[in-house]
This record gives sequence, C-alpha cells and structure tokens, in this order.
Amino acid sequence: MARHRVPDLSARALPGAEFALRVTPRASRNALSEDDGQLRCQVTAVPEDGRANAAVTELLATALGVAKSRLTLVRGVTARDKLFRLD
Repeated sequence: MARHRVPDLSARALPGAEFALRVTPRASRNALSEDDGQLRCQVTAVPEDGRANAAVTELLATALGVAKSRLTLVRGVTARDKLFRLD
C-alpha cells in the first residue's frame, strides 16, 4: 500500500490497550492523527465489504508497530466511531 502519514504510537502498544478512533472513509489520503486526545483516521478505501475497516486496521497497526492480527475491532463495524483492542 502507499505511504501513510502516521504518528509513532509504539509507546501505547501494550497488551489489552484500547484505541477509540473516528474514521473518515473515501478521504484523499491515508492518515492517522491525534486531535485533543482523540485519534482520527482517514482512509481512501470505500466503506463496502469491510475495505475501510481493513485499511484502518493496517494504518493503526503500522502506527503501533504491531502485526495487524494483534488488533481486534471491538465495536463499530459499520460506524465511523470504532474501538480497537490490542491483543
């Protein structure tokens, strides 16, 4: 996938940690940012057939420096507000 704009969140990569995200699908670029403690994720993928969720998982895993398989989508499969847990 193309390069991403991601902050280094590796200090937060603790087992059991949860990450609440506000997602914007169909964005012009893939990016992850933090505004006032709220993580915001922009992905170019469309919200169909789980494509946007997969892109968000990949972006968050890159920022945390962990494998995608260690992230679990706990809440928000079809919503813009999502909650991920690091296993």
